Amino acid sequence: QVQLVESGGGLVQPGGSLRLSCAASGFTFSMNAMSWVRQEAPGKTLERIASINGAGLDRDYEDSVEGRFTISRDNAKNMMYLDMTTLKPADTATYWCARCHGPHTWGCSINDFANWGQGTRVTVNS
Repeated sequence: QVQLVESGGGLVQPGGSLRLSCAASGFTFSMNAMSWVRQEAPGKTLERIASINGAGLDRDYEDSVEGRFTISRDNAKNMMYLDMTTLKPADTATYWCARCHGPHTWGCSINDFANWGQGTRVTVNS
């Protein structure tokens, strides 16, 4: 079955950096675009902050993370990453990796992901 397992969350000071990883299994990884989604707290808005197409050549970012976060993937290892720099307290959230429908980023809908991981918590606090 499809599994997505995030890792790399934790506590970091404002201005710091962190790398999140997502290990994927149970499907042909390169055939699906992938996204990172975050939520400040239960009941708050879910944000699709970054997506990458199956080939890893097309990326898009939400405005609040553009220029600070970088999404990438290694199809040979079935891994996706989110490199986060210049972290702010507003970046504090639970972060999930999500599998999109199909290989293109337009298949990445906050309301209709094919699969989600279990999430990893990032706290930005001094």
